Amino acid sequence: MHASSNQTPAILAKGWNRKLPQDSLRKDLFEINPTAASFKGMLEKTRKHAKRFMVDSFAYTKDKWDSSHATPDFKVGDLVLLSTTNFNSIRGCKNLKDSLSGPFVSKALHGKNSFELEISKELSNQHSTCPLSLIISYKSSDSEKFPLRNKAPQVISPIESSGIKKITKVLKERKLRTNK
Repeated sequence: MHASSNQTPAILAKGWNRKLPQDSLRKDLFEINPTAASFKGMLEKTRKHAKRFMVDSFAYTKDKWDSSHATPDFKVGDLVLLSTTNFNSIRGCKNLKDSLSGPFVSKALHGKNSFELEISKELSNQHSTCPLSLIISYKSSDSEKFPLRNKAPQVISPIESSGIKKITKVLKERKLRTNK
């Protein structure tokens, strides 16, 4: 028991006291060699306690998850940002990398907790399905509130013609040496 709260450390940390199999044994009975029947009874009590505590643990975990779980505020087709905290393959200094990348378009919802995103080429080695905890809805900046903020220019890739191209200048010439 803690002196200031009169609670055990398990109650303060987890909210419940764990019960051990020896708590179900009779304290007044001292047996050096228990019989098979008493051992079977002891195992049955232990199994009942373990099953009850597993059910209680599942209910407690589900209740905690339900209270902390938030439904997403974005839908399929919306722009979202993706957290890069677990990305190890992004090159460069980890301290200088962006904590969020995107925006990406959400393509599909898989179950209750994961979205499939249209990932750009720079993150093409990452899986396109991400858990909901790593996705944040994208809010575009208001041009009236921030008039000096420059929008990134849209780069349109030129369409290459399929015609035959002509070499105008050779930059480097490689010499081939043959065996004599």
